[in-house]
Amino acid sequence: ITKMHFQWDWLCLGVLIISSVTAETENEENLDADVEVGDFDTQSQETEVDRDKPSIEVVYHTPKPTGEVYFTETFDGGLSGWVLSKTKKEDIDDNIAKYDGRWEVEELKENTVPGDRGLVLKSVAKHHAISAMLTKPFIFDDKPLIVQYEVNFQKGIDCGGAYIKLLSSSDDLDLEYFFDRTPYTIMFGPDKCGEDYKLHFIFRHKNPKTGEYDEKHAERPDVDLKKFYLDKKTHLYTLVLKPDDTFEMLIDQTVVSKGSLLENMVPPVNPSKEIEDPSDKKPDDWDERPKIPDPNAVKPDDWDEDEPSKIEDPDAVKPEGWLDDEPEYVPDPNAKKPKDWDEEMDGEWEAPQIPNPKCETVPGCGQWVRPMKNNPRYRGKWRAPMIDNPNYQGIWSPRKIPNPDYFEDLHPFKMTTVSAIGLELWSMTSDIYFDNFIICSEKEVADHWAADGWGLKKLVASANEPGMFSQLVTAAEDHPWLWVLYILTLALPVGLGVLFCWPAKKTDDYDFKKTDVSKQIRKGELKQEREEFEDDEIDEEKDNEDTAEDERREMEETKREFLKDTKKMGREASLSEDEGEGGEDIDDDEEENEDEEENEVADASQEEGGMSNKSDSEDEKKEADEGTGDHPLRSVRKRRVRKD
Repeated sequence: ITKMHFQWDWLCLGVLIISSVTAETENEENLDADVEVGDFDTQSQETEVDRDKPSIEVVYHTPKPTGEVYFTETFDGGLSGWVLSKTKKEDIDDNIAKYDGRWEVEELKENTVPGDRGLVLKSVAKHHAISAMLTKPFIFDDKPLIVQYEVNFQKGIDCGGAYIKLLSSSDDLDLEYFFDRTPYTIMFGPDKCGEDYKLHFIFRHKNPKTGEYDEKHAERPDVDLKKFYLDKKTHLYTLVLKPDDTFEMLIDQTVVSKGSLLENMVPPVNPSKEIEDPSDKKPDDWDERPKIPDPNAVKPDDWDEDEPSKIEDPDAVKPEGWLDDEPEYVPDPNAKKPKDWDEEMDGEWEAPQIPNPKCETVPGCGQWVRPMKNNPRYRGKWRAPMIDNPNYQGIWSPRKIPNPDYFEDLHPFKMTTVSAIGLELWSMTSDIYFDNFIICSEKEVADHWAADGWGLKKLVASANEPGMFSQLVTAAEDHPWLWVLYILTLALPVGLGVLFCWPAKKTDDYDFKKTDVSKQIRKGELKQEREEFEDDEIDEEKDNEDTAEDERREMEETKREFLKDTKKMGREASLSEDEGEGGEDIDDDEEENEDEEENEVADASQEEGGMSNKSDSEDEKKEADEGTGDHPLRSVRKRRVRKD
């Protein structure tokens, strides 16, 4: 038992250590960031702080690119370089065709970093369009393309997008006329409407044979994107295109989707080599039926297709009290014709029908009709059983022919040159925040840019994050069933801790005392029984001694008689041989011999009696000694049995 308690103590200690290490690791992950910040205000962790004020001291500096870039924008200097669209959308009403959505440059409403401002979409249910020229065009040659920016849905999102477009370079590109049909090379970013959460990556591919452009959409990511739209935090969106025709999409520097431009785009970049022949038609005698009715099957003679499925129940009886003459509904006697009722226009007025009050206390009113029941003879329409079609030819498909529009583009990375960036959006939710755009070719440059901007926002948001208890309570308010989960989660470890870690009661003293009590009881009982047996033993010993004396006497008498008879027979035999010789002498000798023999027999019997008594007493002592080893009462009983 002591060993088991020792093991459980170590188990409980291990659980406590693991729990503390896990909690410490979570705290370190929440505070981890790849940026340099000022010292934490230790008192801010002990008191509640206003959401508008950061709970840690951060020093914000406008990010500066550390390498070659094609475009950067922090909006700390306003909207310089950006152009608002002045055109209209086509093919829609003029009331909503204008790009009159409002843009502002302002700080975040929550988890604010002082001095850090971004571009905010302010209008609801309006078209927004704004664009800017790149510092220098990006040519798809031998360098990767990296596009990165931040988005914060400060009020969540109902229906709307936050994607960007990289506009194709052309001589007639005019940003004041930027609208939905302006040619673009790449579209990338989040989009949501209803419960459809998307992360777009679309590029326009030029058909080398026709010169036309087709949109190629990346396959949907396998991860759940919902939290990025609803948590009201700033998230970092990154697109990486590589010259080896591969791509990666990242959110918060974590890859959520990757693939190949040749294999993971819909529709595929390169068309199939063969297509179905549009002129091919299925032959008239082509049989696609895998099963057919058995032509040899015959309808049974007793199959009656005219039998109805339901018939009247002949055993039904009209309930007693049924009112045949009373209708189920009667005109409402309290109803009155409306004053504005015009019989010429509305027709003759009739009071509305109400249930007949006389029918409430009886089984029913009106004409009684027998209820219907299933017809036991109904079998329905007969159909022949189905069998395998011996003429089955399979599902027909048109023959394949070479695709006349086939081409093979082995390097779709070589897209149309990009010379501008634009946001052309419609949203039913306002206050969508954009910040820290960068277009470059080196991942290290983009990561350093993210650390100086998004990294600070992430750190401030983590510091302002409510405690675990507050988060649990908030979640339970939205989902009350979580309270049951919380209670079970807390009760299970507490119950196990009490069961295995609580010190057990010591049973050694209790067993010792119990043993002592049992010994005292046995001694008391032994003393009483021993006194009773000693009295019985004395009486039995006396009876046994008398019985032994009588037995010895009887043995002696029997031996004497036996000897006398033997000698007598011997004398008679000798007398018959020597008649009359020494008769008197013989008689005297016989008498002397008889006396001697009697004495010998008596002595022998005494010796045997003494030996038997001695052996009996020795055996009794041995049994008594052996009996005391297990139970004192057994020795007494053994002696009694032995003597009996």
